[in-house]
Amino acid sequence: MGLRRFFKRVLPEHHEFQQHRQLGLLGDILHDPNIFHLNRHSAAGGVAIGLFLAFMPIPGQMLLAALAAIYFRVNLPLAVVFVWLSNPITIPPLFYLCYKTGTLLLQETPELLDFEFSLQWFSERIVDIWDVLLLGSLTLGGLSALIGYFAIKLIWRMAIIRKWEERKEKKRRNKNT
Repeated sequence: MGLRRFFKRVLPEHHEFQQHRQLGLLGDILHDPNIFHLNRHSAAGGVAIGLFLAFMPIPGQMLLAALAAIYFRVNLPLAVVFVWLSNPITIPPLFYLCYKTGTLLLQETPELLDFEFSLQWFSERIVDIWDVLLLGSLTLGGLSALIGYFAIKLIWRMAIIRKWEERKEKKRRNKNT
């Protein structure tokens, strides 16, 4: 199965995005067919945007991913779906990894020895760790976006080459029979 067919099978349909509660704020912009077009460039860009924003410790990641996809004219469904990398299950380890990355980059010692998984702890300590968490988030978000972008480009290209090879082989077989 080709990469395009795979994405078309697993991604939500246009109307699902147009009817989504948070994305409904975008109105008629969601009726632009270009942001739902699926090619190597739009897919790679959508994945990159989604992965980058998944690492950001901010609310409204889906809406920001949709706005960025519209602005950069890349695949909106992929941008929104890849934001879901950060979800209630993955957010604690993801943001802890971002925090640890930030401390390594700033050569600071981690201050999360009293970590407690609660909204109260987070709201009280966010001011103390914000700069370190943001640096780690930007770094890991940027790296994952680059890796995702080039991985999709490479996988897409390999799929195209494989199709060409299959066509050549088929032509060769037909010519020999």
